[in-house]
Amino acid sequence: MQIDQTAAIITGGASGLGEATARSLRSAGAQVVILDRDAERGAAVAGEIGAGFAEVNVTDEDSVAAGIKTAVAHMGKVNACVNCAGIASGEKTMGRDGPHRLDSFKRTIDINLVGTFNVLRLAAAEMSNNETDADGARGVIVNTASIAAFDGQMGQASYAASKAGIAGLSLPVARDLARNGIRVMAIAPGIFLTPMLEGLGPEIIDGLAVDVTFPKRLGKPAEYASLVKFIIENDYLNGEVIRIDGALRMR
Repeated sequence: MQIDQTAAIITGGASGLGEATARSLRSAGAQVVILDRDAERGAAVAGEIGAGFAEVNVTDEDSVAAGIKTAVAHMGKVNACVNCAGIASGEKTMGRDGPHRLDSFKRTIDINLVGTFNVLRLAAAEMSNNETDADGARGVIVNTASIAAFDGQMGQASYAASKAGIAGLSLPVARDLARNGIRVMAIAPGIFLTPMLEGLGPEIIDGLAVDVTFPKRLGKPAEYASLVKFIIENDYLNGEVIRIDGALRMR
């Protein structure tokens, strides 16, 4: 798929990896609509880069359907979906105050995993209306997993489980959607320098980078965005999870 023929929706596009992706794809000539719960920030980013915006709760079917409808009205079609919306959580299975709270586990799974699936299934339904290219392709979906899916640390039970679920979706959903001409990929980032981490200060950031093999630093959101762009453009990438982590293996 050519970037200048891409019409992408990006969940979580108001900040972090999603914002970097929205900026990267727009600068390369793609049409973009940001889907995010933060209406103020989302609208500001969209206005700055010349994208569309819709306030969306990824866990709500009607909200996502309305957001996709807005995207189609803005761009004429949707042929790329990048799922970056999610939350980070930390809680031990058995802590000083007792067992892991079930409501917090469910919330992480609901936003990160169920929310991703909710968006991708509705995006796939919309993409299925597109005309095919020479390969019979109609679109591509890129989901955001994490290296925690494979190297989950203490206190990451809910987060690691949610991201492992996203990694596990790649192949079966790619197989499901092959008949519709839709590719499905996932990216598993390591530790990236998002606005949330920047607020921790240089000393903590340097400490987080100690175990990164090379280069000895945290990932840049623009590097994640570059990988998204590569996946969109490379039509033979399908059903796989790509780690982008500087060879970091968490302990």
